[in-house]
Amino acid sequence: MINYYGSLCTTMYELLHPIAPEDELQFYLQYANNKMNILEPLCGTGRFLVPFLKKGFNITGFDMSTEMLEELYRKAPYAQVFKSSIEEFRCKEKFDYIFITSGSFSLFLDKDTAFNVLMKMKESLTSKGKFVFAAETTANIIPDRKDYLEDCRVKTQEGYDLVLKTKNYYDKHKKILLSPSLYELYDGVDLLRKEEMDFRIKLYDFGELDELILKAGFKRIHVYSDFKKREIADINSKTFLYECYV
Repeated sequence: MINYYGSLCTTMYELLHPIAPEDELQFYLQYANNKMNILEPLCGTGRFLVPFLKKGFNITGFDMSTEMLEELYRKAPYAQVFKSSIEEFRCKEKFDYIFITSGSFSLFLDKDTAFNVLMKMKESLTSKGKFVFAAETTANIIPDRKDYLEDCRVKTQEGYDLVLKTKNYYDKHKKILLSPSLYELYDGVDLLRKEEMDFRIKLYDFGELDELILKAGFKRIHVYSDFKKREIADINSKTFLYECYV
């Protein structure tokens, strides 16, 4: 399955990113208040959702990775989360605020899927709701790499070595960065387990998403280049932050 976070991937993710970056967390918190019904699609291990919970916000989340949700439940057993892909997401209630963090909107790899997600988010909002999300840009293009090379190595709680190896290929026509990933768990030199991940992200040019956002029914949008809400200066921004209003 494309972009599925399995067991070893989740372990490494949690060891490397146990908490949300403070500037990014504050960026998403600034839109929330205690009267809101809030939704976080693609909530993962809860590094954003759990701080929202601790501040008393009424927040619901979902993710398609069983392994990531299990990690979230270990942190917050009473969290309101459920398993679903965003394509399969169905909910009768409306939300005042929906957010997708960490550039994860780029996991939707084609124009039709991105548009359908935008439509679904718009339809899930109240009449005065807002949708805030981040997308990766073409400034993140990296050189092609045909062979697996070690990118990262961490120690697990059991003392094992967890190694991430990746290779890269950029499809310039579809503007998709493909990074096949291999996670390997070692006890010394002995390979205990391995896990493959087909990781891909869509990279966007400046202004490319604006038309889709408006077509989906959002009336007003703001685009920023960083978490301090500075307007985008040029096409070299590595992340576009979208603030969308119905």
